Amino acid sequence: MNQTRNYEFTIIVPVFNEEACMEPLVKELSDYLPQAACKTCVLFVNDGSSDSSLEKIQNACKANPDFFYLSYKRNSGKSAALKAGFDACFSEYLGYIDADLQTKPEDFNTLLEYRKEYTLVAGIRMNRQDTRSKKIQSKIGNAFRRSMTHDGAIDTGCPLKVMRTDAAKKMPFFTGMHRFIQALILLQEGTAKQIHVPSYARVAGVSKYSMWNRLVGPFLDCLALRWMRKNYINYHVSNTDLVPVYPTGWTEADSNTGAGPDTRKNANQD
Repeated sequence: MNQTRNYEFTIIVPVFNEEACMEPLVKELSDYLPQAACKTCVLFVNDGSSDSSLEKIQNACKANPDFFYLSYKRNSGKSAALKAGFDACFSEYLGYIDADLQTKPEDFNTLLEYRKEYTLVAGIRMNRQDTRSKKIQSKIGNAFRRSMTHDGAIDTGCPLKVMRTDAAKKMPFFTGMHRFIQALILLQEGTAKQIHVPSYARVAGVSKYSMWNRLVGPFLDCLALRWMRKNYINYHVSNTDLVPVYPTGWTEADSNTGAGPDTRKNANQD
């Protein structure tokens, strides 16, 4: 049985070559769990790190029964890491945070307060602790993306979000997807709320982003999203004689062995 089913909320943490951040990250997450607004676990996703990040993740998971991880050998990017985490998660709600701790786990409680009212609750960073050039690139990128998507998202780069797991699993995924989560939630007729949260300086390591993946890459992704918005299909099953309804990728054998998800919670998610 997937252990995340035993929790209401799962924090997904994508990790790529963040060995210098791991000690403070693990401490912050460990300190937060007893104070979380609901029963919470942590799922690290090692995105093909070439440093000692995986070893540090494994040690943290051995020391904390509420920590779990998955890992793959080749670096595939943040969107792929998030998709892997979403696919592996079966708590009712999930969220994510970056390993650099420019946002803090304790601020999830502010977002979790609205989890039952909205499909997505997203943070907006206040007083960002970034270089002037990075702030300018981010501001231009966000303004352009809003003009293309009309999703109303103010700070798509804020790595502090809470959403319904069934909605997260239904989002169409592509490289750069993490910048368009609010647009993709609205695409499936979900609802979104944005809340200001504190911002902090990176605790260690270096940013993995450049001018290309802050400005040029998102331009191409916007074109893909506009096409998707025009052609996306929403449907709602009102009745069926198929019992039970299984999520894609799970079979009756999975359910019989207890390996599959709770079908009562996940019915009609596909």
